Amino acid sequence: MATVALKSAEGRWLMIPVILASAMAFIDSTALNVVLPSLQQDLDASGAELFWILNAYLLMLAALILIGGTLGDRLGRKKIFMAGIFVFILGSAACGLAGTAGLLIAFRIIQGIGGAFMIPGSLSLLSSSIHEKERGKAIGTWSAVTTLVTLGGPILGGALADAGLWRYIFFINVPIGIIALLLLWKKVKENTDNNTRQRPDFAGAILIALGLAMLTFGFLRMPELGLRHAQVYLSLAAGVLLLIAFIVVEKKSAYPMMPLKLFANLTFSGANLLTFFLYAGLGAGMLFLSLNLVQVQGYNQLQSGLTFLPFTVLMLAIARFAGSLADKYGPRLFLVAGPCIAGIGLLMLSFVKQTNGPASYWTTFFPGIVVLGLGMSFTVAPLTATVMTALSDRLSGTASGINNAITRIAGVFANAIFGGLAVLLFTASLQKDIRSLPVDPQEKQEIIAQAGNLGNAKVPEGIGAGHKDAVMKIYHQGFIGAYGRIMQLSGALGILGGLMALFFIRPKAREKKN
Repeated sequence: MATVALKSAEGRWLMIPVILASAMAFIDSTALNVVLPSLQQDLDASGAELFWILNAYLLMLAALILIGGTLGDRLGRKKIFMAGIFVFILGSAACGLAGTAGLLIAFRIIQGIGGAFMIPGSLSLLSSSIHEKERGKAIGTWSAVTTLVTLGGPILGGALADAGLWRYIFFINVPIGIIALLLLWKKVKENTDNNTRQRPDFAGAILIALGLAMLTFGFLRMPELGLRHAQVYLSLAAGVLLLIAFIVVEKKSAYPMMPLKLFANLTFSGANLLTFFLYAGLGAGMLFLSLNLVQVQGYNQLQSGLTFLPFTVLMLAIARFAGSLADKYGPRLFLVAGPCIAGIGLLMLSFVKQTNGPASYWTTFFPGIVVLGLGMSFTVAPLTATVMTALSDRLSGTASGINNAITRIAGVFANAIFGGLAVLLFTASLQKDIRSLPVDPQEKQEIIAQAGNLGNAKVPEGIGAGHKDAVMKIYHQGFIGAYGRIMQLSGALGILGGLMALFFIRPKAREKKN
């Protein structure tokens, strides 16, 4: 398998489409949280539909991302990478045209399928095509450019949402993807691993996708129907059984998408447990913070996007330095302290109540975001290095793929469980606060019925003008209370991630490899 020099024409033409395709995925993921308030309002989406818009994409990524890498090895990395880009831009265009929340959820599934073949294909094609001596520099260049692109994602999303153009978060992927496809077609040679015997584990992918989907459905239906409703407990039971079946299939499969024997390595297991808890907390925290800023605190969406700027700047400034220190002193200290600091940042954000809007940002949200950014900056590079080096070099790609999938699975669980929990907490708060409100029982039921919309709850039309301000105040107080509890749980998950590193990760990540 011939490789090329990074500075050669072939190397440069390869870097451009790989970076462009990765930029699409990063912009989409970072900008979407910021535009969710506009999206929810324009499509009249319920809270449950909002979480499905996020989870439909993550479910496909979690289920298919390892298969995407395997198909690239067998059928050609360029071919599968191009197929992933094509499906991703097709799904993106459809998302931008979606007229209802249901259609957007369906099109996000298509986008997720494309992402599952595109995301692993970018680094796989880069790593296998560039000469070994320059591979680190190539990945470093890719990382630096995509980080800069990611920096602009929330800002771009906020600006477009404020202009009523949130759909362009999806449309922008189309020209970027087309340019990447043309460059790959004209300038990049095919790259195939002729020695691989790995077969795609479609049975495992179907089981994990269905299992996670059933759990998501059950948790998001629970606030409306209650745990004792057949639709809820049967969905949760089916989800658990499907995930157990997934484990059984993976254990018996000759070519599993997630080889369970790798988890016998304590360092690898600890790194993935850390990933699961930390990214579940981070995903839920960032989502509810975005909703709180726009729907309750009075920020416009550009201002909401700018609030995350300190987080991204710290990641850009410190992450590489933290990686170098971890190489020198070992990653364990960073993987214990980093998630705990991030968890403390989320806890600090949980105590912010109603504010005076952007004018009070520096004394309310800014300190927590800085602490969260510091924690993540000290975690990301050491965590990636630990995952990649915990196993033998021949398994580094598999290790990276599993860790990537677990990041997505963490997001699915966080959105489903915390989404359902937020509605329950919001409903309980409304039931308590409207007792003293001088409205009839029917009107009280209409007020409570809005709990499913979370921060986008609207005062029912039948409520008299004299009570509308009081009802809106109750909505804001109730959502802030639910937000605080969710952020506290998110912070606890971050700290739990740090404890996983303390208990499982050895001082020397390379001490025992499979």
